[in-house]
Amino acid sequence: MAKQMLIDAYRGKRTAKAPWVPYAGVHCAFLINEPADKMLKDAALLAKGVVNAAKRYKADGIPLLFDLSVEANSVGCDLKWWGDNVPSVTNHPCSNQTPAQAGLKLPTKESGRWPVIYEAAKIAKPQLEEADCAMMGLFCGPLTLASHLAGVRIFTDVYKHKDFAHEVLKFSGKVGAVAAQFYADMGCDIIAIVDPVASQIKSETFKEFVTPNCQEAIKVIHDAGKTSSFFICGDATKVMEDVCKIGTHGFAIDEQLNLVFIRDLARKHGVGFGGNLKLTLALSLGLLSSREDAIVSLAAGGQHGYTFAPG
Repeated sequence: MAKQMLIDAYRGKRTAKAPWVPYAGVHCAFLINEPADKMLKDAALLAKGVVNAAKRYKADGIPLLFDLSVEANSVGCDLKWWGDNVPSVTNHPCSNQTPAQAGLKLPTKESGRWPVIYEAAKIAKPQLEEADCAMMGLFCGPLTLASHLAGVRIFTDVYKHKDFAHEVLKFSGKVGAVAAQFYADMGCDIIAIVDPVASQIKSETFKEFVTPNCQEAIKVIHDAGKTSSFFICGDATKVMEDVCKIGTHGFAIDEQLNLVFIRDLARKHGVGFGGNLKLTLALSLGLLSSREDAIVSLAAGGQHGYTFAPG
């Protein structure tokens, strides 16, 4: 466990070895024999699950939680809870109106599930510090949050109804900035914008809607002296140059991207990068040897700005 080594890697620096981050998420609940919904609603259980996973997997850093419904819930979306997964957003208040027309307000520390997360961080932080493990705060990126607020229409609105899309994305970006400040206040060492669906749009659309609506959050993170990252999923090849230029210290990708291509791109732009242990093929389905997969990823990633993590 080496928190500073992880921070250095996230910032694109050379490290003695590649640090390791398990995106444990609701797997933390499984490890302590609790249902996911119960753990996510209980601060003590959430802290217990995260700290236990960090120690069990000898993590250099670990997310406090990996749940992209938090921000949507804190501004008015309802949730369906599951015992073996993160909750699902069940309604879209901006399906036919802008956030202003829907009366949506920016969240406070008392909104939605934020009180539980604050309390969990208070419990977990000193234990993670003692273990020399970074506490990471992950919040929902602007396009993904916009899809929660407006539904799937947002993916055509960015082309056909741009004024509406700009309103929703702008509000989503401001919510992200508030969430970033919350995680900074909790003491998170690394704070990441997680926008998995941003791989589904063209580069021009990314630059128009995603990049500008991440800037306020990035400024919050950097002003707080924290380390920033941008997480994206899927085949994001067409927007990876934009991800490198978005302004965060680094980024993370999933198993669908070639790690050598990503490594060279990250080093070209002087940013950190993370992945690419195959979550589906190796860890979940066992179609590939997880040991061999890990060796391949570590060899490709090297020791210059690379964080070993699930893809």
